[in-house]
Amino acid sequence: MHNEPPMSRVGALIGSPARALMLTELFDGRALTATELAAVGGVSAATASEHLSLLLTGGLVTREKSGRHNYYRLASAEIANALEQLAVQTANIDPAAQSCRKPRIPIQDARMCYDHIAGHLGVSMADALVKKGALIALDTDYEVTPKGEALFDTLGINTGDLRRSKRVFARQCLDWSERRHHLSGAVGAALANLAFDRGWITRTTTRRVLIVTPVGQREMKTHLGITFNQVK
Repeated sequence: MHNEPPMSRVGALIGSPARALMLTELFDGRALTATELAAVGGVSAATASEHLSLLLTGGLVTREKSGRHNYYRLASAEIANALEQLAVQTANIDPAAQSCRKPRIPIQDARMCYDHIAGHLGVSMADALVKKGALIALDTDYEVTPKGEALFDTLGINTGDLRRSKRVFARQCLDWSERRHHLSGAVGAALANLAFDRGWITRTTTRRVLIVTPVGQREMKTHLGITFNQVK
């Protein structure tokens, strides 16, 4: 069909449970091999290659060869955000998801959402920055105030450079587990990188899940005004 809208092609790509599982596994921004993604999707290596070829052609993932392995990652932060928002909205309209109240799991407390911090931790960080007057929530974005620029500067984040980058500056990203917004875009990514570099957060053996270190507990209270009890 020559007039087929792009949305229908994307729908076909993510309509396969195996491909949806693979895409979800890539939400933390890291690259995985076809073998790893085959295990995630519960399919054979040959079938995984077919699925990944479709995702690659469809522009949802990119591929990079290193040694004998091909590594796949989501094509961009925008793709990651769009897929995560779709996960939020489909959960909202799924009667089974609404009627089934599941206990909280660690991924809801703190996780990576492509290249920025999400979960209760991410929402708490965004809320704290708004409360401090560092961010102002607009329609779909955040604006970094002069007070926020000064705060980020003390942390070593140059917001001027981030404004000049090609990506979205500071976006409100709806959190699928909290149903509120966390901070994404160039500022969100820079804050996540800083948190890793300074040892505020570390990854766990469970993919995407983060934990706040004792150093992070102290530093987040000092710089952001939040405490560990608030993000737990």
